[in-house]
Amino acid sequence: MATSNFEVPELTGCTETPRVQEGAAAGIGSFLANAPIQEALGFPGELVEDWHDRAIGKMGELLGKYRSLQVFMDACVHCGACTDKCHYFLGTGDPKNMPVARQELMRKVYRRYFTFAGKMFPSLVGAIDLTREVIDDWYKYYYQCSECRRCSVYCPYGIDTAEITMAGREILDSIGVGQKYTNEILGKVHRIGNNLGLPGPALEDTLSGLEEDVLDETGCDVKFPIDVKGAEVLLITPSADFFSEPHVESLIGYAKVFHAAGISWTLSSMASEAGNFGMFIGSYDQLRKVALRIREAALELGVKRIVVGECGHAWRVAYSFWNTLIGVGGGADDEFGRMLQKQLDGAYPQPAHICEYTYDLLQRGVIQVDKEANDHRVITFHDSCNVARGAGMGGIPGGQFSIPRALIKSVANNFHDMAAETIREGTFCCGGGGGLLTDDLMELRVKGAQPRMNALKNVVDGEGVNFMATICAICKAQFTKVLPYYGYEMGMVGGVHQLVSTAIKLKCDK
Repeated sequence: MATSNFEVPELTGCTETPRVQEGAAAGIGSFLANAPIQEALGFPGELVEDWHDRAIGKMGELLGKYRSLQVFMDACVHCGACTDKCHYFLGTGDPKNMPVARQELMRKVYRRYFTFAGKMFPSLVGAIDLTREVIDDWYKYYYQCSECRRCSVYCPYGIDTAEITMAGREILDSIGVGQKYTNEILGKVHRIGNNLGLPGPALEDTLSGLEEDVLDETGCDVKFPIDVKGAEVLLITPSADFFSEPHVESLIGYAKVFHAAGISWTLSSMASEAGNFGMFIGSYDQLRKVALRIREAALELGVKRIVVGECGHAWRVAYSFWNTLIGVGGGADDEFGRMLQKQLDGAYPQPAHICEYTYDLLQRGVIQVDKEANDHRVITFHDSCNVARGAGMGGIPGGQFSIPRALIKSVANNFHDMAAETIREGTFCCGGGGGLLTDDLMELRVKGAQPRMNALKNVVDGEGVNFMATICAICKAQFTKVLPYYGYEMGMVGGVHQLVSTAIKLKCDK
């Protein structure tokens, strides 16, 4: 079992609203980005002298740019429907991790500078001045929000706390207060093309090694191509898939699917990353800059289809934003966007998720599987937040819920869902999303995972579940770290295509 210098919550199988503990998470914080990291993204390297006026100016800019943010600032009636919906509040008991209280950190400042009542009678409407202490609270608690949007499902007004968190982070970056983890990763993508900073030669060597491993295991010459012009499919997958466990097992699964179906495909060294941390920090410019690498790669390679691998926020960005960001699926109104729309095959969904892609091949009988090959596994499924609450799949209502489950049931015999209130639209976050997957925040990550761990405990104890499948790289990375804190094996989590890889029948002799 993993050890810690903090108290790990006890699993009871039932997640209850905790007793409020003022400041319980006040000592949890992530490292600040240094000047080189900040400046590489075009942000101030340190807190600027005129931070107060610049922060208020940035807030005003965002309020004018995003009508929804203005609505969210004005609409909350403090009804309390969201108070117990955040896994970080449930895990820590810190009242500032209640979604309404986290929003209020910005809303109080908004009232002071952008409403008549707040300007004239601040104490009567709960308006406060923007101070260094407030900035410190913003940094602390906006990086204790995974932007999972679970609270918005239960809000009667549909207030999206994630959008407020993103705005808070964007304001902080604009005055020189950025998070090391997210901003350092964005810098790697801009310089090299992926979150992990893997250069092209290292990537090619890794893929070559995977080809040898699969050949040794199966006797089948399954290829992992990269930068192949004229391939039908460009696969955009999280860089963790290239070497980390258990992620790499899903990459092997993708390759086996393409091989068994006889479909030409390729990865790209230019765009070797599906993830887009620009969304986490609320920066449209960063979001688009990362996405443009994918458009450039697709145009250069001349592909007809773009398929996205198992990454939760990557799929949300692809499904919800690629159309207007880069012209995949229509929406772009620039020369290269129109060029890409013309190049891609309109007979297929653009982009497509690897789960809907593989499930379609199975349904049409293009690939075959042996379900009994997964009989050593009793499987459950964790709905990843950004897929569940920020994307769709397969062009059908609720496809993001039904298709992954149908795919699992197509390749395995033993499947059991967790409790209904903990999955689908109301799924609990893994506890490490939204830019929080850093060891600086391990206490928060472990405590934030408690609700999901309780739900998992119930199907482990009641159904004998020994494998939790998910379609998100961050979820996989988070669970491999936190499962041992709760007494479970880290190998208990894996990808849906890890199951596909086990069951798929390859046309080759061993």
